[in-house]
Amino acid sequence: MIIMRLLLLIFLLCTWAVSAKTITDITGQRIEIPDNPQRIVLGESRMLYTLALLEPGYPAARVVGWPLDLKKYDPQSWALYTDKFPQMTHIPALGSTGLRDINPEKVLELAPDLVILPVLAKTTHEEIALISLLKQAHIPVIRVDLRVDLLNHTIPSLRLLGEALNRQDRAEAFISLYQSHMDRIHQRIAAYQGPHPSVLLQLHLGRGDECCTTTLKGNLGQLLEFAGGNNIAAAQVKGVFGQLSEEYVLARSPEIYIATGMATAGSQAKTLALGPQVSTAQAQESFRRVIATQSKLQHLPAIQNGHAWGLWHNFYLSPLHVVAAEFFAKTLYPHLFADVSPQDTLQTIYQQFLPLDFTGTFWSHLDNE
Repeated sequence: MIIMRLLLLIFLLCTWAVSAKTITDITGQRIEIPDNPQRIVLGESRMLYTLALLEPGYPAARVVGWPLDLKKYDPQSWALYTDKFPQMTHIPALGSTGLRDINPEKVLELAPDLVILPVLAKTTHEEIALISLLKQAHIPVIRVDLRVDLLNHTIPSLRLLGEALNRQDRAEAFISLYQSHMDRIHQRIAAYQGPHPSVLLQLHLGRGDECCTTTLKGNLGQLLEFAGGNNIAAAQVKGVFGQLSEEYVLARSPEIYIATGMATAGSQAKTLALGPQVSTAQAQESFRRVIATQSKLQHLPAIQNGHAWGLWHNFYLSPLHVVAAEFFAKTLYPHLFADVSPQDTLQTIYQQFLPLDFTGTFWSHLDNE
């Protein structure tokens, strides 16, 4: 089997010399790739969120291997995609959690003609070793950033993927939608002269006993600032992610509390249930149940006064974060963005770009009644 894979790789390498193109990835590296790649390995299966925007029909048709992070961390989306496209379950698994546990030897055995890797908040030794091995094997590797520097790298990464996959038209169509919605937020916040509400953005409410994991310079924290939020983490966190103590949070007493979650409804999980298989009632029940386990946090004035919201955590992993940006803007400035509907935006994206029907609940308000 290995010999056959190696022969296939040699054959592919020979064909690239005939039909290849050179592109520049998000790190500035110029890489020669096949003109029409057909054997793609993804460094994260959650890249499917973005791939589905660009590839019509079955979005993983050209994928020959990926880790099972989508199945592990977003079983709701995994279930919906595999129900519609059962062949997706036969894609070889290269690991279970994402880029950090990919088996490099398995990647080589698959003889990919293109490997697409995500940029992470921190580069790992495993990532460096994988890239080095692929380069030694003359397998082209491109990197995209759809999860760290969202404001600066999303559009270039979409264009890069569109060029690599020969889906430029679909990439530009989505970019047009994305840019118009992000521009509306930017223009209104730039013109706004009033106060900016203070916000606690807590990631993964209920996961672990410590309060509170948050994000600032990148990820959802970057979107919160873009939407005019005064993130209370600014005085404590220096990088993309950080930890805030309960004492600090209570002392700062943010005006608005936003938590993220992605648990499956009905699981009685300790974390917040949101996502494509969660109803509004299930999301609200989950929010009440999980916040009640937070002995000190539940007494925050923002939570007591009805200024607490939940947001689907996985928005940060793809250009769908445009919806999260609208959610932040409308939550912080309901009058300024009275005509903006994140729900309508998400439904439009599903209808125009995604192969699934729109279902689920992706944000919720904590009803204390």
